[in-house]
Amino acid sequence: MVPGSFESPFGEFGGSAGKSENIPAREAMYYTTFGRNRIRCELCYHTCSIAAGRRGFCRNRENRRGRLYNVVYGKPSAFNIDPIEKEPQHHMLPGTNMICIGTAGCNFRCRHCHNWHLSQRSIEEIGRYQYHTPQDIVDTALQLELPTISSTYNEPTVFYEYVLDIAKLAKDASIKILWHSNGYMKTEPLKELLQYTDAVTIDLKGFSKKAYDNSSAELEPVLKTLKTIHENNTWLEIVNLVIPTINDSAEEIREMCIWIRDELSVEVPIHFSRFFPNYRLRNISPTPIETLERAHGIAREVGLHYVTLGNVPGHVYNSTFCPKCNEILIRRVHFNVMKNNIRDGICVSCGHEIPGIWSQT
Repeated sequence: MVPGSFESPFGEFGGSAGKSENIPAREAMYYTTFGRNRIRCELCYHTCSIAAGRRGFCRNRENRRGRLYNVVYGKPSAFNIDPIEKEPQHHMLPGTNMICIGTAGCNFRCRHCHNWHLSQRSIEEIGRYQYHTPQDIVDTALQLELPTISSTYNEPTVFYEYVLDIAKLAKDASIKILWHSNGYMKTEPLKELLQYTDAVTIDLKGFSKKAYDNSSAELEPVLKTLKTIHENNTWLEIVNLVIPTINDSAEEIREMCIWIRDELSVEVPIHFSRFFPNYRLRNISPTPIETLERAHGIAREVGLHYVTLGNVPGHVYNSTFCPKCNEILIRRVHFNVMKNNIRDGICVSCGHEIPGIWSQT
């Protein structure tokens, strides 16, 4: 999900701007200490060993004399209002807007990242942010009457404590919490955050070692995360960015769809998105639309109920179809909802129950 700009509802970004300039340093969660003030971070599957005065792989978690601190807590570098379809979330409050925040850093090194200017830099390299407490974020959602707060743009895992504290306050204020992740968070912190989470969008980079080598990560932990989210009954949608020569083979797509069907559910939506050259992967052409249509056909043939195509504005498969009567449930053009044929979670054409989050209450 690419941020539209660096503009904030609170004005210009800078190291000392914002309403709450004196946010105390936030000690990180989920770490252990061992010899000579070294720290092992237990938040994600990289389990970084961090020497005193150093940071982990994500650039955000710093060892200060044997205690781990999150250096981007309360310092969003991107703060926007976006349609929820941009996340993408297609079965959660369609047609509504949400507050979206992101910081610096990531625990992946995706060569194709469209948000590399945030995710592949430290907070010092970005050099622009605002100080905003979790309460500031929630208060803004309430003032603007926005039903959802999303942590996105870069990886929410690497500003975990900020996401969690916002989510706890949002729950008390009846604001929904969504986050878009690469799925590399370890199980214990994941389950803690899911207690306060309404929906999650997970990027499934592919279904092979090659696909995850492109991101400096591994597939199996992500599959474990997907199962944990689904077993927690948190609403889940999956995005697969289809990259030519990296993860676009029919065999890999079929294997991935069968896994989703058998290990999760046929009702978990999957979005196949079109790749465009970016960052360090500029030598590959954009994904042919025919490749995306083939992926769509494979997913439907395997039995998945809700399959859409992204980054192809105006394509018929931007829209969601009823798996029973095949009528359009939600007609979309890119991120714009043109018509919603779901009433109280029911298809108006045939009465089929459609899973998702349809009410703001």
